[in-house]
Amino acid sequence: MLLTGRMIQTIGAGIIIPLMMTVILYLYPSEKRGSIMGTIGFAIIFAPAIAPTLSGFIIEYVSWRWLFIGLIPFLLIVIVLAFKYLMNVTETTKAKLDITSVILSTIGFGCILFGFSSAGSKGWDDPVVITAIIVGMIVSALFCLRQMKSSDPLLNLTVFKYKTFKLTSFINVLITMIMYADLILLPIYLQNGRGFTAFEAGLLLLPGAVINAFLSPVTGKMFDKYGAKPLFITGLVFIIVSMWGVIDISDSTTYMYIMIRTIILRIGLSFITMTLNTAGLNALPRELGSHGSAVNNTIRQLSGAIGTAVVITVYTMQATSHASELSMENENITAIRLEALASILGSSDAYVFMLALSFVALIIACFMPKKAAINKGEGESQN
Repeated sequence: MLLTGRMIQTIGAGIIIPLMMTVILYLYPSEKRGSIMGTIGFAIIFAPAIAPTLSGFIIEYVSWRWLFIGLIPFLLIVIVLAFKYLMNVTETTKAKLDITSVILSTIGFGCILFGFSSAGSKGWDDPVVITAIIVGMIVSALFCLRQMKSSDPLLNLTVFKYKTFKLTSFINVLITMIMYADLILLPIYLQNGRGFTAFEAGLLLLPGAVINAFLSPVTGKMFDKYGAKPLFITGLVFIIVSMWGVIDISDSTTYMYIMIRTIILRIGLSFITMTLNTAGLNALPRELGSHGSAVNNTIRQLSGAIGTAVVITVYTMQATSHASELSMENENITAIRLEALASILGSSDAYVFMLALSFVALIIACFMPKKAAINKGEGESQN
């Protein structure tokens, strides 16, 4: 039931997020999009900023069902406001849905996600995992070939002909993997390894997320002034420092230390999150803007899901290995203590993997063209 509800919810998100980006492309010139995206970033980031703390409070003191029931009034208000104030900003056309492409993308992406997410529990050598990933890759390749040959593709892949969009897409994959994985891995460390409650874990995430939200408009204006490259490099330095700080976390690492580390991570993300979308879409001609937005959203969803699955797989495998080693070294250790220590050591190893991803993203960011080059090349193929 929860999975079905989540799938229905993502249909709405899959429509709204790319559409929002497309509207911005049509309403604002490229030199003002950084500031606008920064302002919108405040709204996009502030909601998840308070969500872990609020949901932790609801789970601990009310009931998990209110996580869903409590959203209904807000959804009704949004629908009423949408009917009253929203309007079309572009001319509508009669689009034809390519059912074959929909089926291919659903099977291809679905099998890849299923394979990666199952690897944590089944192992990478499990036949089901291997089959799902191989089938997913083959079907996804067929989907991509169909898009390149189609005159009216479901997902226009010609956006990857533009160098800046291509580079921002690579960085987007890595940053999304890091961001989503941290949002899951950190609560696992706090709750499984350290015994903190869901509310305490959510409270730790709050300051960094709020700072991230309030910095978003500032970094948006900085993007318009300085371009994407210096912001990417600055942000990734902060992220690398934050990852370096947790590669050797233990059961004595203080709550305040983890909170400060999370604030540093969120400062880094504030330089990158909305800047990625703006820089990539600015490099595309206007007619490809909606396609670029759709591709960005697809990349973000896939990389978030795959990244989370991979990092949790690393965590699970390492935690299991550490549990075996600890039980052999100390036969008198209690099961609860064994599980907690294994969880902490597994989290530390997973953060080493995320640190490596951060360095790869920094290397790619160094190849980003300067602001003048991006503005000059906007709308032109940048192979």
